[in-house]
Amino acid sequence: MALGFIKKVFTFGKDKAADAPTRLTAEEKAAIGAESEPKDRHEDLPLAEDPVISAEVETAAGPSDDFSEEDLSLEPLELLQAETKEEVPADSDQQPQTMQDTDVSDSVTAASADGPEPAVPVLPKGFAAAELGAAEPEAPAPSEKLSWFQRLKAGLFRTSSQLTGQITALFTKRKLDDETLEELEDLLIQADLGVETALRVTDTLASERYGKDVTGEDVTRIMAAEIVKVLKPVAKPLALDLSHKPHVILVVGVNGTGKTTTIGKLAAKLSGSGLKVMLAAGDTFRAAAIEQLKIWADRTGSTFIGTKLGADAAGLAYEAFEKAKAEKSDVLIIDTAGRLQNKTELMAELEKIVRVLGKLDPDAPHTVLQTLDATTGQNALQQVEIFRNIAGVNGLIMTKLDGTARGGILVAIAAKHKLPVYFIGVGEGIDDLEPFEAEDFASAIAGIAR
Repeated sequence: MALGFIKKVFTFGKDKAADAPTRLTAEEKAAIGAESEPKDRHEDLPLAEDPVISAEVETAAGPSDDFSEEDLSLEPLELLQAETKEEVPADSDQQPQTMQDTDVSDSVTAASADGPEPAVPVLPKGFAAAELGAAEPEAPAPSEKLSWFQRLKAGLFRTSSQLTGQITALFTKRKLDDETLEELEDLLIQADLGVETALRVTDTLASERYGKDVTGEDVTRIMAAEIVKVLKPVAKPLALDLSHKPHVILVVGVNGTGKTTTIGKLAAKLSGSGLKVMLAAGDTFRAAAIEQLKIWADRTGSTFIGTKLGADAAGLAYEAFEKAKAEKSDVLIIDTAGRLQNKTELMAELEKIVRVLGKLDPDAPHTVLQTLDATTGQNALQQVEIFRNIAGVNGLIMTKLDGTARGGILVAIAAKHKLPVYFIGVGEGIDDLEPFEAEDFASAIAGIAR
């Protein structure tokens, strides 16, 4: 650009006749000289001692003019890399630098070792810095095995917590009067305890504390005592008449109430006591039920008898009885298909099974157990009534007391139907089926420790 300017200055008006020669002042001459001075002039500057170039820089014009090929080949690349790892003296003011591309992690390590750690950036709201290394999780401490009552109390937690909480709120700083008794009766009915049990509790409470201050503890204590009075007569052991070989147990119930699992648990208890048990897969509508019962038979050392999917369940019951009698089995437990109590054709099939067994032995089936899902609520009352009329149910097993249960319905069923309650289940494990105890059940519902 400077040369072009000079050319213009000295050639300006060359093609034209000038009236007078162009003369430059001293200042203009100095400006032109400064403008024409090359800016890329090399000055004799001091060089750093022992400069190191670890790699050539590739450019379109080849290596940089600052170094000759001879300079670049003074030392091998491996030797130069080794030199960069040597410790630099503490009193050295300069650090050797290289143009080699290094890994980011090596740079971070070197920076933290040779100087202060970089400040951690402050992230905006909604962000968090990721941890460099996840800590190894500690081994969980072995959990204590809960007692049967603790598991039962956990299974009835929903009923007890809701009921006791409402009772405490109702009797806070309040005397017992007719209005309070009526509200308490509504609470007990809503908890599925039934009208009969609710009246028993309110009548007893009124006779003891009417017109007086009443606490929630007073109410739960009286409620637990009245529930025990209702449940005590039905808390019975399952009696087996082993003079009949086999003693036939028919298990019925609605879909999903845990019939097959309950049969497996019963078989475990019986075979564990030395009895010879046979299991018959009478639920011929579900392949999964047949396979599940087969697994339980293998686990408990029981004999298994089944048939093809869709076969006649009454015919299977006939074959199972004959085989159990020939093999002198002590107990024969027959599974049945889950059926809704309002399906007439399915209930007719169940009635047929009972008739066939009665022809083989007038007293068979000797025990008809109905499984009840503790989460069912009021619908369980209707189920018991219909199955009792069709199949002659003479004993109950309540299952699925798993914390979401509405176990109060068992109290209402016991008060209305007076059927024995033999076992209750709190889970799927083989040890999660235990004999029914009225005191434990009442205390668990009332939230009273034992």
